[in-house]
Amino acid sequence: MNTSLIALVVALPLLAAFLLPLVPSVLRRLVGPLALLAVAALGMVLWQASLSEPLVLTLGGFRPPLGIVFYVDGVAALFVLTVALVTLLLWPWGGDASENLDRKQSLTLVLAAACTGLAVSGDLFNVYVFYELAAVASYGLAAGSRTAAAQVATFRYVILGSLGSLLALIGITLIYFRTGTLNLAHLADLAPQTLHDPLGLAAFFLILLGLGVKAELFLVNTWAPEVYATAEARVSALLAGLVSKLALLVVVRLLVLVFPLPEAREALLLLGMLGMISGEFAAYRARDIKRMLAWSSIGQLGAAFIAFSIPGPLGLAAGLAIALHHLLVKPALFLLAERWGGGLARLAGAARRSPLGAALFVLFALSLIGVPPLPGFWAKYLLLSGLAAQPDNLYLLAGLVVLVTTVVEAVYLFRVIGVMYGREGATPANEQLDNTQPASALAGSGVFAALLLAAALAAPLLAAPLGRMATQMSDGAAYVARVLPSTATLSGAAQ
Repeated sequence: MNTSLIALVVALPLLAAFLLPLVPSVLRRLVGPLALLAVAALGMVLWQASLSEPLVLTLGGFRPPLGIVFYVDGVAALFVLTVALVTLLLWPWGGDASENLDRKQSLTLVLAAACTGLAVSGDLFNVYVFYELAAVASYGLAAGSRTAAAQVATFRYVILGSLGSLLALIGITLIYFRTGTLNLAHLADLAPQTLHDPLGLAAFFLILLGLGVKAELFLVNTWAPEVYATAEARVSALLAGLVSKLALLVVVRLLVLVFPLPEAREALLLLGMLGMISGEFAAYRARDIKRMLAWSSIGQLGAAFIAFSIPGPLGLAAGLAIALHHLLVKPALFLLAERWGGGLARLAGAARRSPLGAALFVLFALSLIGVPPLPGFWAKYLLLSGLAAQPDNLYLLAGLVVLVTTVVEAVYLFRVIGVMYGREGATPANEQLDNTQPASALAGSGVFAALLLAAALAAPLLAAPLGRMATQMSDGAAYVARVLPSTATLSGAAQ
């Protein structure tokens, strides 16, 4: 296929974002959705083509490792498709003044373009550019509700996000200082001689912490509960569902290609365990549904870090399964919480006022816990199987952490369900809330529920492409051979 089409998955949403305020008001509401639909169609084409053979696009006519390189394997193409579809499902259709709505739609398109760029970028320079673009867009969206609480939470988010960007930039600078290149394939070729030492590991840890701000990594995730609790539901869904996964994908690329070292994997494993423990126990203590979902998201992303720390295709398959499952479930739960914000006690009788909303919440909760045959069960099964297969006792400890935190997760989710289906008179009238779910929230969550059920029914069919993508992603030598014209020549020149 024509690899120049790859550039369109980034260019189309960016172009739409800047043209949106200029088109006539009659067509303005269609610009963003049409651009996202086009990206989704391209993503599907790329996914089908890349499953058999990865695609490489070099922009500007520069031979790698110079210039801009886009690399699309099955995982990258799947995330391109997912970004477009999920952004479309969470699209801001209305409810604001024209100027404010245009701003939200433009920022949403910029965020989609940045996430797509993170999925396909083949060098650290572009990764940093798209990461900063995603950061700026997410700051603007997080402050979009214009409440005092949202402004304060966003300010803290900006401070921590800026610190993360600085750490990532220092790490990238150290890598460039040592190797003279930022192309991922070239780095993979040079890393054994230049980066597999304390300085290289320090660079990896700095990038891990920097990107970990968006990936809700332990130590740098304290912004998430406040931002998710104060931002609009669809913004929380975008940040938790999309942005965190793309930041995690970049970390995994570095781990597989440049730093396939035991120390790097152990760092992911330890931080993932701490993230699961802190997130799930904080969610158990939370008495506000949005904060509970935010802490729960931190715990589930901790599980993804644990999975990706497992060597080989098995760990990648488990990590992809957990990340994709979280991408379906968490945005839907934030949409359901749109009118259920506040204390959990205010949910008394919610199931009577919104039976469909309560039923959807139960479905997503059961999948998060891992009740078979829902996709959450298969994701946790892959994770526990991969951990049990490792000889290191640290992985066995991680398996125990997963089991214990799953019990904690079940306790607080069933507690919420009990309140929702409890007697309406169990709490004072002034503590109750109008639990009628808006049609848009129910419709969006219903689509995610349909996708979740379809994945449950098609689980045997999805296993093969998931394994193929994990195997493809784990093959660093094939990545290098596909991108670089002559590995031997480049290695000799660098030395």
